[in-house]
Amino acid sequence: MITMYVRPLHHRGQDWMGLYYEHYPSVNAILRKELLARWSRTHRCWYIPLEKDIFDRLKKLLSGKVELDTIELKQFLEERKANEEPVFSDVEHPGKDTLRAYALTGRSYPELSPVNEAVLKRVVQHLVLKHYSKSTITTYRNELHVFFKLLGPISPEHLSPEDIRRYLQKCVTDGLTESSLHSRINALKYYYERVLNKEKFFFDIPRPKKPLLLPRFFTQDEITSIIKASGNLKHRTMLMLTYSAGLRVSETISLRVPQVDEGRRCIFIHRAKGKKDRIVQLSPVLVIVLREYKKEYKVAAEGYLFSGQHPGHPYSARSLQLVLERAKKRAGILKPGSIHALRHSFATHLLDKGTDVTMIMKLLGHNDIKTTLRYLHVTNRDLLQVVSPIDDLKLM
Repeated sequence: MITMYVRPLHHRGQDWMGLYYEHYPSVNAILRKELLARWSRTHRCWYIPLEKDIFDRLKKLLSGKVELDTIELKQFLEERKANEEPVFSDVEHPGKDTLRAYALTGRSYPELSPVNEAVLKRVVQHLVLKHYSKSTITTYRNELHVFFKLLGPISPEHLSPEDIRRYLQKCVTDGLTESSLHSRINALKYYYERVLNKEKFFFDIPRPKKPLLLPRFFTQDEITSIIKASGNLKHRTMLMLTYSAGLRVSETISLRVPQVDEGRRCIFIHRAKGKKDRIVQLSPVLVIVLREYKKEYKVAAEGYLFSGQHPGHPYSARSLQLVLERAKKRAGILKPGSIHALRHSFATHLLDKGTDVTMIMKLLGHNDIKTTLRYLHVTNRDLLQVVSPIDDLKLM
């Protein structure tokens, strides 16, 4: 029987259960399918929510197959429980005694209280009726779920801006990144100002300053190596199309055959990020590759250009990410970068060739020129014209 070490894992600003063991396909399948476990490339382990009901389900599913070692997890929970501190101030509930909500860092409600479960459903309904994107609804729901879970039986309607400020301070202390903190603030702001109509509820709550992160991109030689190492024609076509048109992964997998106009050599992107349509170029090289791909894979005149395992369904974003990872590994490329790095590479290489930044902005579908101007920090077009002072020294 194999041994699985269940250890505390702090990842993306939250605490999880990290699962470390000698990998077996059957165990991997159980974790993915039954517990919706995720794989962390950083920590090289599967991880699941740090919740008692999840742990009990893990024990039940792996009973007789895997021996669980939980020594480090138990020690971690005991230490956290001893260090519990209050986050929210006393909150008055109509017709009830004064309650105090605590930061349940060592213990948490396995599910939302009936009050806050109803609140969360109301927020999701509001988002759906406002036609927010699926990804935004998922993000807001997840962020609010974490917040409502912490409140327990307390209704969020009774909290003050000072309570929210204290809660966000704890999020920072717990290691939540600037980007994740912005997402959480946006979700809370939507609930209080759009659902409850509390105007300027967040007026005095400061936002964290986001770091200026340069876009990750691949060189053209690295792109060439990745494409050559991508394996079959379908994978190669998807990677080439994503790079050649600067597409987001969601745009690539959701493309339908009629959106690709080979005659006019353009691609119609329908309802992309921000619900915006746009037209991008179709490379002459891609026209040839696409014809070969559609012929070999017998792609129908309607439907998705890149179908998934099940008829009528698109290729999954996760699968395309894995295609890139495998191609990078075969090509010997250790540089970090996801599918989105192909989009960054597209913009960077166009700037290197002298393409006007406003045209790049149009091709990428950016609303603000400032977003596109980030690529000026990574292009070497102007850097190559700068002579370093060391070149003037007579050292050789």
